[in-house]
Amino acid sequence: MHEVRKRQFTFSSVYLAVALALMFALHFYVLNRAEAKPVPYSQLSQEVRDGRVAKVEIRTDTIVAELKPVPPAPAKVVVTSRLPNMDERDFVAELEKQGVSFEGHIDKVPWWEQILGWVLPLVLLAGFWGIAMRRMTRGVGPMTIGKSQAKIYDLDESKRVTFADVAGVEEAKAELVEVVDFLKHPQKYRALGAKIPKGVLLVGPPGTGKTLLAKAVAGESGVPFFSLSGSDFVEMFVGVGAARVRDLFQQAKERSPVIIFIDELDAIGRSRGGPRAFATNDEREQTLNQLLVQMDGFEGDANIIIMAATNRPEILDKALLRAGRFDRRVLVDAPGVAGRKAILEVHARKVKLGPDVTLEVVARRTPGMVGADLASLVNEAALAAARRGSDTVSKADFDEAIDRQQLGLKQQGRVMNEDEKRRVAYHEGGHALAALSLKHTDPVHRITIIPRSIGALGATLQLPTEERYLMTREELLDRICVMLGGRVAEELACSDISTGAQNDLERASETARQMVCRFGMSEALGPLTYGSPSGPSYLEGPVSLVDRNFSEQTGQQIDREVRKIVDDQHARATEIIRERRPLLDALVGRLLVEETLDQAALEDLVTTYTKKAAE
Repeated sequence: MHEVRKRQFTFSSVYLAVALALMFALHFYVLNRAEAKPVPYSQLSQEVRDGRVAKVEIRTDTIVAELKPVPPAPAKVVVTSRLPNMDERDFVAELEKQGVSFEGHIDKVPWWEQILGWVLPLVLLAGFWGIAMRRMTRGVGPMTIGKSQAKIYDLDESKRVTFADVAGVEEAKAELVEVVDFLKHPQKYRALGAKIPKGVLLVGPPGTGKTLLAKAVAGESGVPFFSLSGSDFVEMFVGVGAARVRDLFQQAKERSPVIIFIDELDAIGRSRGGPRAFATNDEREQTLNQLLVQMDGFEGDANIIIMAATNRPEILDKALLRAGRFDRRVLVDAPGVAGRKAILEVHARKVKLGPDVTLEVVARRTPGMVGADLASLVNEAALAAARRGSDTVSKADFDEAIDRQQLGLKQQGRVMNEDEKRRVAYHEGGHALAALSLKHTDPVHRITIIPRSIGALGATLQLPTEERYLMTREELLDRICVMLGGRVAEELACSDISTGAQNDLERASETARQMVCRFGMSEALGPLTYGSPSGPSYLEGPVSLVDRNFSEQTGQQIDREVRKIVDDQHARATEIIRERRPLLDALVGRLLVEETLDQAALEDLVTTYTKKAAE
């Protein structure tokens, strides 16, 4: 890489030096042409009559005269324009009379000056064009455009990554142990006539550690690691991708045993059939065809393992997934609580944690986060500690980092008036009070009314006690009740409702509709599903119900059932808020003063209220 940059710098310097030299040559040439001092014709005639002229050159349009030197000054040269229709006989007679040497000269541009006039601009233009093109196509010249763009990680060139550096994906690591063992001891498998899978496809949401897992496999087995993205194959020229595939596998065979890792495989492996069949892309299809051919063309002793990663396996071509190609699929899913804790421990090795930090609590506060999110979380916490000038990262720093990722930045310049602040406090207090009063809800970890950049004027954060994979009907109903608690608190404590409950209403309505249409939790409609799944893939979140497969009458009944669920939970939240209104008022009073209440402060407030109520 350094040699390429050095050549580019030399190339640019040569052209720059040539251009500067030519410019200076022209500059001095012009100066030499213009060194004579212009004078009027009458003055030159007088100089001739006074005998002060030594030599005269009569040109096509001008007369150049060299004056006799007057020591110690050197000789001077003067020039004057010839008069229109001038008759030189009198002037020549005067020159002869004074004994002045003279000669005639026809102005003629030299041949080299004519050539220089049109060649020099072309040379300069070609030079600057060459420099620009070399900078625009670094490493992609005519001789390298068909070369593979893969980055090669050898054990002596990069830091070795092992399974110890990968946490939270124990099931995926267990699946890959066999691949590592084959690369270490291939003779054991050949002796039994067994064949290791040629391709391993890592499937999972973005940021779960698919690339890191592939590097760990290479590090554990001690073999070179070729890494590139699917988009690195495709260029604007048809056939380049196929050439790069051939070159990649040729390099891999020369250095086998190796691991080839292709990230974002869907960039070249998209299905060639279906509704997109008519919108063909010749370059991508040729690249895919070449990849399929190369995977089939392995020799038995090639010792080449192809690993690929994608978060959209449902759009891959079936030819890629058949037996003999990517026939082993490993799911690298979002980690659970134990996995998140292990990931946090890996990223916290280089961070000095305070005594009040419990990574298990941080793991329980970050459901749904993947490895990349947790790495960013630890870094944000360290930055927060640095901003306040601390030597250690405390629990407050992690709280700030989690809030920044989930809710956005604090809006320090956004100042709410007293009415808005009071309304937000009652809204968040309503959520918290409903969560405290119901059985199947997560404990309230913190309440805040500090505005954030993602549009939240406040937040009620709950801390799950355990990882849940299933939700019962009662748990879903309690969640809807908590969502509606903020709206109910506004209705009872303020003179009017506001737009603050928009997101709560959206989530409550969607949860109720999923209960009726997808989970079969409606007594009136029974254990049936309504609507065909349409929307994001199963790795990207819940599907949306767009395609109708039911009648208009059934649709009306679905709407009635959804409204009934929401209305029932609204009435339930209203009853809770009314019964515990003094506790809500006390909670709002503390929030208006302190703006943020943690779990300990909230429990203390509830205990004080319970004692007063008992008295």
